[in-house]
Amino acid sequence: MPTMKTLVTVLFLLATNAFLCRGSSYSYSPLIRSDLGRNPTDEQPLSKIAIHNAFVDLHESASVKAEPLLLGLKGEDTAWVNVELKYPQPSENDWVGVFSPAKFNASDCYFESGKSHEAPCICTAPIKYMFANQSSSKSNYITTGKATLSFQLINQRADFAFALFSGGLENPTLVAVSNPISFANPKAPVYPRLAHGKAWDEMTVTWTSGYNIDEAVPFVEWGQTGLSPKQSPAGTLTFTRGSMCGPPARTVGWRDPGFIHTSFLKELWPNTMYSYRMGHMLLNGTIIWSKTYSFKSSPFPGQSSLQRVIIFGDMGKAERDGSNEYACYQPGSLITTDQLISDLDNYDIVFHIGDMPYANGYLSQWDQFTAQVEPIASVKPYMVASGNHERSWPNSGGFYATKDSGGECGVPAETMYYVPAENRAKFWYSTDYGMFHFCIADSEHDWREGSEQYAWIEKCLASVDRKKQPWLIFSAHRVLGYSSNSWYAQEGSFEEPMGREHLQKLWQKYKVDIAFYGHVHNYERTCPIYQNQCVNPERYSYSGTVNGTIHVVVGGGGSHLSDFTEIDTVWSLYKDHDWGFVKLTAFNHSSLLFEYKKSRDGLVYDNFTISRDYRDVLACVHDGCEPTTLAS
Repeated sequence: MPTMKTLVTVLFLLATNAFLCRGSSYSYSPLIRSDLGRNPTDEQPLSKIAIHNAFVDLHESASVKAEPLLLGLKGEDTAWVNVELKYPQPSENDWVGVFSPAKFNASDCYFESGKSHEAPCICTAPIKYMFANQSSSKSNYITTGKATLSFQLINQRADFAFALFSGGLENPTLVAVSNPISFANPKAPVYPRLAHGKAWDEMTVTWTSGYNIDEAVPFVEWGQTGLSPKQSPAGTLTFTRGSMCGPPARTVGWRDPGFIHTSFLKELWPNTMYSYRMGHMLLNGTIIWSKTYSFKSSPFPGQSSLQRVIIFGDMGKAERDGSNEYACYQPGSLITTDQLISDLDNYDIVFHIGDMPYANGYLSQWDQFTAQVEPIASVKPYMVASGNHERSWPNSGGFYATKDSGGECGVPAETMYYVPAENRAKFWYSTDYGMFHFCIADSEHDWREGSEQYAWIEKCLASVDRKKQPWLIFSAHRVLGYSSNSWYAQEGSFEEPMGREHLQKLWQKYKVDIAFYGHVHNYERTCPIYQNQCVNPERYSYSGTVNGTIHVVVGGGGSHLSDFTEIDTVWSLYKDHDWGFVKLTAFNHSSLLFEYKKSRDGLVYDNFTISRDYRDVLACVHDGCEPTTLAS
């Protein structure tokens, strides 16, 4: 029976709209699975919390205390927080949610349905959670009702509160809320991500802050070491709840994304080190600075030098504090991230080909992903592609009607990351890195012959001068080529339906060296292949005429792994059911090294080389040369 003190507290919260919403409801349903044979861990962990069922029953003897109160006093954008719990009626299902902003303000509530809800409800999902009995302290929470948890927080433009719930994830009851804590400057510029601009000598810097243009002017200060720095202005974008296409992105998953700024650093010298930092000039003339970072500019297209490329897909994000939110969801995410961080000096550019944070409509996860990859993306161009978990939503103009994006329909991805596309809502683009030419397709839009994207793909492949850029790479998120994955085998296609049916004539005509895909969470490499036939008997060393394309699935970036079919696919040369990534090394115009590395140890488990001259690219092959005549 609640005490008078408890009732007074609840009435106060109702009056101030601190935690509760009034008289509305929304639909709550699990995500619709879009592929056969997927693992149950496909469900976004935050969606397991039936937050619409939450009931408020603050217990006078329960408490949650968080410290330190102020984070980032030395400019840090990541900090650890200790949370002490006391609850006289402990259960193994009790859990602590991290909420931000600290007040779950009813004015921020939004519901798809206008139906009334008998009980008050909490407006928003937490940004992460941990079960109380996960405590690392010596006291046993189940028997003592006391525990200490450690959470890692990142600067996300608002304060935080920790809420203790009983009743498990299905029927949560709020029993205690902590004091609010905050970063010293929650609006600070954070998490820069580099990307190529539309010109080879242009680098873009995109970052997140809490400053709109009416209170501060964003810019980047940059230059070569020892020379006077330049300043380049930045544009500012954001998006609203109304930009989202459906729940949970429009409902409990919504969180204000802050402001996304992009600056263009132009007329760079090739292969040159630059330093940069982001700044916001306040109205009083004060400048709020980020940390200082550095990058190496791209080589001139066609330039012969050592050039190293990393490619993977489907990495996701995970929590270093061990919070249950991502247990068994993206289990290899940090393994891949940390392996790439430890090897920063040994590659030049990264391609993450779709399915980035798997936010699935829980917008807080985009901040956490940009923070996770910041050590990579702040110093290397981090080029991305559109995946189903970024884009797919019914009636949103995409190629698929599944609900994999959780209502995001591409908006966060297109805003949070810059790509040199003509239209970022159509996420296809080309980019050059020295001797490489990349055509990055968008498998979430129609690629079939006669479509707008098909015309672009042919233009991208045809535009490369193979004498200068011998290494032609095609990539898309979904497997438009070949895969021995179990659900593709069940469909009998061994590919995304209608994938290679329309595109293989272009790969053959323009002699694409390698095609990369994600979506399937494993690694697989085919022989050089055309029309289901291996056209080269070699396995590890290729030379001479380019008479077929090698197809590579590299979707083992960190998400739960996908099973292979037991059917013997004769075109498959190497399979690996593990997390990993590919590294391409171009030594010169005639020598390329391909390496598949496991994330767990960074060692090479599959490799091959390509050695050839320019005349080998020019040579005629079946369906791959222009008509000729013997006329004298």
